[in-house]
Amino acid sequence: ERETLVQFQEENEQVYNASFKAQFVSGLMFPLMTFVGNIGYVLVAVAGGLFVAAGAILVGDVQAFIQYSQQFTQNMSQLGQSGSMVISGAASAERVFELLDADDEEADTGTDAVERGAGRVDFQHVKFSYSADKPLIEDLSLVVDPGQTVAIVGPTGAGKTTLVNLLMRFYEIDGGRILLDGRDTRDMTRQALRAQTGMVLQDTWLFGGTIRDNIAYGRPDASEDEILEAARATYVDRFVQSLPDGYDTVIDEDATNLSQGEKQLITIARAFLTQPSVLILDEATSSVDTRTEALLQSAMTALRSDRTSFVIAHRLSTIRDADVILVMEQGSIVEHGGHDELVAAEGAYYRLLQAQFEMAAVDIDAEEALETGSIAVQEQTT
Repeated sequence: ERETLVQFQEENEQVYNASFKAQFVSGLMFPLMTFVGNIGYVLVAVAGGLFVAAGAILVGDVQAFIQYSQQFTQNMSQLGQSGSMVISGAASAERVFELLDADDEEADTGTDAVERGAGRVDFQHVKFSYSADKPLIEDLSLVVDPGQTVAIVGPTGAGKTTLVNLLMRFYEIDGGRILLDGRDTRDMTRQALRAQTGMVLQDTWLFGGTIRDNIAYGRPDASEDEILEAARATYVDRFVQSLPDGYDTVIDEDATNLSQGEKQLITIARAFLTQPSVLILDEATSSVDTRTEALLQSAMTALRSDRTSFVIAHRLSTIRDADVILVMEQGSIVEHGGHDELVAAEGAYYRLLQAQFEMAAVDIDAEEALETGSIAVQEQTT
């Protein structure tokens, strides 16, 4: 709290100084321009009086000069009054032009008429970097057969989510090819490509509407029977039946009337209904408790059936049953194979597991310490 308070005071002091200077300068402009105008008026009046006394000009000429000087300084005063608005407009224009100067998304050149395939994914010497001076993926090759479940693990920033983002064409690759059922994804429109892909993310996304509408979001033309089938397969039907309005229950904008696990089950049911050929699960169970995770695992098992799946997760229970486990470090696949095979190799995957077990042991020790302390306090109280 003390560190946060000190940081706030420092940043607040910077904002105060910047605001004070801005208000001082903007408030000074108008009186300064008025002062300059009055100085000009005095100079014209004094000089004109001297010339009139010397007989060089007439009084009417002095009056004309005074009017001209006032007309000139009046515009300058108005400009000074609007100076603060000009500065604010310039700052806003800088942000607007920064957006306008951003690179446009590459236009789609493929076709929309793409039949749903088996889900074979082939990465061929893929290269990608967010910035030219910091390469992330330099030469990645990977083949995923139809129906396989591939788990992707690795430390933060290893390129796990980037890999699936490239498959979805949220970013364009710098080199190599990504094939879906033998067809280059760049020869397909983004809409056609993403229509064959289902995603379940860590952050659930639901909109204001009924539970039925949220499930059918990916397929608005789905029948009632298909919606119910998807809900039953993903255990959504279990908690919906306990709600007063059932599937007509209206979810508010923030989905506060549902638990985190219930929201996640609805997103899984939504993906199940679309029947994608490729499924992406990105930390879909990381924010729920163990009991809810068991339900989500069962739902995702039904969802992964007969389709190619990419699973990004850290929990051992989520990845150990995968057909292939990929271990990524700094954008490269350093290990791949089954769970038992990678554990026996005692490489990068083994080190990740050891770190996970050590953290779990620390948590268990902390819980035991709390329980022991609680029992001791109770005994003392007794």
